[in-house]
Amino acid sequence: EVQLVESGGGLVQPGGSLRLSCAASGFTVSSSDMSWVRQAPGKGREWVSSIYRGISNTYYAAFVQGRFTISTDNTKNTLYLQMHNLKSEDTAVYYCAKGDPTKYDAWGKGTLVTVSS
Repeated sequence: EVQLVESGGGLVQPGGSLRLSCAASGFTVSSSDMSWVRQAPGKGREWVSSIYRGISNTYYAAFVQGRFTISTDNTKNTLYLQMHNLKSEDTAVYYCAKGDPTKYDAWGKGTLVTVSS
């Protein structure tokens, strides 16, 4: 059974950093395309970043502007999203997904990131 469990969200001040984790089971992260998607309060889900088959092909939404980094730890079968210089508009539930914007196969339940002073 494919499972994705996110963690690492919380309250952070503007300009701060957080690292989100997504522990995967039932499949191998290094052999899969993986993505982060977020949903701000009252808005629809928006794509944040994707990594293709655990290698150097990474893609980011324009609003990331070099602040976020997606990566995997194949020994832990885990996907990460390192976020720096967080802004209030980054406040959202962040979801880990197996797949990419053309097709998502599975979703985690999300982790809440709140950026506020």
